[in-house]
Amino acid sequence: MFLSFSFKSIIPLIFVLLWSTGFIGTKYGLAYASAADFLTIRTFGNIAVFLLLLTFIKKRSLTKSQIVHAMITGLFIHGAYLGGVFAAIELGIPAGLTAIIVGLQPLFTAIIAMYLLNETVNRPQWLALVLGLVGLTLVVSASLDISGVSISALGSAFIALVGITLGTLYQKRFCQNQAMLPSVLWQYIASLLVFAPIAWLQDSAAIQWQLPFIFSLAWLILALSVTAILLLMYMVKHGDSAKVTAYFYLVPPVTAVEAWLLFDEQLSFVSILGMSLCALSVFVVINTAKAPNRLLK
Repeated sequence: MFLSFSFKSIIPLIFVLLWSTGFIGTKYGLAYASAADFLTIRTFGNIAVFLLLLTFIKKRSLTKSQIVHAMITGLFIHGAYLGGVFAAIELGIPAGLTAIIVGLQPLFTAIIAMYLLNETVNRPQWLALVLGLVGLTLVVSASLDISGVSISALGSAFIALVGITLGTLYQKRFCQNQAMLPSVLWQYIASLLVFAPIAWLQDSAAIQWQLPFIFSLAWLILALSVTAILLLMYMVKHGDSAKVTAYFYLVPPVTAVEAWLLFDEQLSFVSILGMSLCALSVFVVINTAKAPNRLLK
């Protein structure tokens, strides 16, 4: 029981660490392939891995209704979110601006969850969510440059925001009783229906099958699309929406630390202050979630 409890307690930490590497892996990979080609190949790899897992880990099949719900979730979380992020990066939007836009997710999720899922958010949680957004802005403010950002790039980032927000809420509402492995498999099949036609129709340069591309592809498949996504589905299934999405506030700060370690990017005092606010925000949301929640009066 002790080992089981300990593992559950570090699941959010593992998720944040893995999810934070997504931008770095994406940045590396897009130097060798277009966004649509990269996502299509990655999704084929995701499907292959999950089919392999299901041959060894037997799970009950989903009903037709469950398959439809899983595919809708996949269109949001993978099709809209991943497609939006990849497109925004390919169109040249600064990482900081992308982080701020997608960082609105915890606030969006809390507001929508109140009305769709009958979840309540108390005053300390609201304050913490806003505080986290302020911290997120401070983390990336030093590198924020909006000059030359196109409407298409901004639109892609907002599509990603809407996708991950609605996807986690839809997963919470309609996919609670589904076995995770087959559910995520159908999610990826749905997203492939988005990525493959775009990759087929676009006129892009040939994929450069070099080692950095292969490594980034393998990392994004195994660490992000398999491990991190399963952890996210687990957290959504067993936690309230505001609590789960608050962890996304920790992703940009952790990414900043990774960039400091890997690329010697400097961390300013303002960025460190922002990281502290993000961490404080998550701490408050997680701990106040244990208490009975009341709607704001």
